[in-house]
Amino acid sequence: MIVVGAGSGGYAAARTARDLGATVALVDHGPLGGLCILRGCMPSKTLLATGDRLHDIRAAGELAIDAGTARLDYRALAERKRTLVQGWADYRIAGIETFPVFAGAAQFESPTTLRVGDDVLYAPRYIIATGSSVAPAAVPGLAEAGFIDSDAALDLEAPPASLIVLGGGYVGSELGQFFHRAGVQTAMIVRSGHLLSGEDHDIGHGLTAYLREEGMRIETCAQVHRVSVGADGRKVVHYRQDDQERELAAAEIFYALGRVPNVLGLELDRAGVEHHDITGIPVDDTLRTSNPDIYAVGDVTGRYPLVHVAIQQGEIAGRNAATGARERADYRLTKTHTIFTDPQVAVVGESERELEAAKVPYVTASYPFGDHGKAVALGKTKGFVKMMAAPGDGRILGAAILGPDASDLIEPLIVAMAYRATVQDYARIPHLHPTLVEILTYPAEEIAERLRTTPSLAVAQ
Repeated sequence: MIVVGAGSGGYAAARTARDLGATVALVDHGPLGGLCILRGCMPSKTLLATGDRLHDIRAAGELAIDAGTARLDYRALAERKRTLVQGWADYRIAGIETFPVFAGAAQFESPTTLRVGDDVLYAPRYIIATGSSVAPAAVPGLAEAGFIDSDAALDLEAPPASLIVLGGGYVGSELGQFFHRAGVQTAMIVRSGHLLSGEDHDIGHGLTAYLREEGMRIETCAQVHRVSVGADGRKVVHYRQDDQERELAAAEIFYALGRVPNVLGLELDRAGVEHHDITGIPVDDTLRTSNPDIYAVGDVTGRYPLVHVAIQQGEIAGRNAATGARERADYRLTKTHTIFTDPQVAVVGESERELEAAKVPYVTASYPFGDHGKAVALGKTKGFVKMMAAPGDGRILGAAILGPDASDLIEPLIVAMAYRATVQDYARIPHLHPTLVEILTYPAEEIAERLRTTPSLAVAQ
């Protein structure tokens, strides 16, 4: 088989299929390493780690520490990021190069043949893992004024003097907060009523309030309609808010309004693969496309653009393509995700919005970090945890955390839900004291008590 794309999903598919005895070749236009390592998770988290540490130093007075004035050496940070990314990429490339690798853009010539430069390759089965790229700028005047996208933002050698972030998703929120902490006058303009419009409203409103407390300007419910360049050379964003025309100027604009699946140029019609330029390649739960001998995994499918999902899909597609099996992907837990703002966001299972939309009955409880002893001792009191459970048996349906180390704190709930635990089960698990993670027992205990004492909730619905 041939795997088109050597990022996280494609590499997982290739390794899995080879382990099952398949002969596998990889096709990638380069550079090798994948989005996560080169232009996503790893470089961004390197920058965020510095921004978070800067913030902690500046807030050290709360813990009775006089840390003086912290100064960011941005050039040294950029060099550290490059060095780390190169190390991660070298490790991944060493694994990729254990396969035959054809470098170049891929174009299907038929359902079984693929052209890569001067080479025409044949395989009875394919796995498409071409990932995604930054969505084209859709704001009038933005291209003419100039802007940076997430790729460029990660590669800056020096921060801009001031910055407007267009978009309030995870990329805009994470990097917007980083630039603010790096000393850049940063403003965000978002269409929805809060950051992270896809999350539950208490999560989105909470994070928006915390970033504003840090001094960030966040303009919500704002419809951007054009960009211009002012007489002073600064870039001006024109938007409508509260039935009024407004404008905001800065030295640079960071366009953070999403990504699109990489399907253009693959000539998928020749392979009999249904696709769409915006939503990507539809797949069934076995990762098959409309052509049953061609699979697709990762961002190109338009479903849950998360690295751990791409890896799981790649492994399932690799097994199915290599053996003819019909193993199905289960997204009950793999759509779990985290956002590395400060405070962090982490979600597992169903959100309240999803449960309400599906008309699934649930019981919920929450607990604030401000009332949790270890969080108070650490000076990390922003945010809350919440849990949703089924009335009747108390099975955990989902949970969310807005707070310190949320990306790590969510892990025991992922394990609990993997074993279909109830709130009663979780409340009985001993947790070390004093720790942050024990905060999760409080909503579990509250729901368990409500189910025990409220007859109407104790009846399965």
